[in-house]
Amino acid sequence: RLVEVLKYLNKKFPHLDRIGTYATPQAALVKSIDELKELNRLGLKIAYMGVETGDEELLKKIDKGASCDQIVEAGRKIRQAGITLSVTVILGLGGVEGSENHALKTAQILSDIDPDFAGALTILLVPGTPLHRDWEKGKFSLISPFQSLEELRLIIQNSSFTNCFFTANHASNYLPIKARLPQQKAEVLKLIDEVLDTKDMSRLRPEFTRAL
Repeated sequence: RLVEVLKYLNKKFPHLDRIGTYATPQAALVKSIDELKELNRLGLKIAYMGVETGDEELLKKIDKGASCDQIVEAGRKIRQAGITLSVTVILGLGGVEGSENHALKTAQILSDIDPDFAGALTILLVPGTPLHRDWEKGKFSLISPFQSLEELRLIIQNSSFTNCFFTANHASNYLPIKARLPQQKAEVLKLIDEVLDTKDMSRLRPEFTRAL
């Protein structure tokens, strides 16, 4: 089906430079490397995949539908096929209690995938969702702005990318960050430390401006 879509797009837009898609780990796993290479040949140049966390229990809790090993395998297959891979993770997904574990395991899964691009978003509670109901019942503790930066710092500090453009500049994030890792790791860690040391709220994005 996707092959047909790509062929149609190339026919209708002969000067099309590239095509991108959102991808789930499950969708990548059911395709062979050769099938993914064929998609790449037809113009599929970048895939965006949500990783969310490297914490196995959290993946089950959010009904991700894939294990850490499966997510890593899917990401590697996409890259092996020549398709640029951009992944996202969510700061604060483990709440206050699971913050450190979530950050460290997320750093590990990101390193194992070794994507071309990685982005960190910060959790926002949406009314009517299971997580929001857990928060209302006191079963989930939302991390503070500075705790989100501590998570971000742990992820960056413990990552081991080959050459990844890492961002935390989504509208949900408190401190916009863009860095090439590992090349700019020390530089970006210094910036985060400066904000954490001063606890200067004026350096952070105001709460009312944060959005999905």
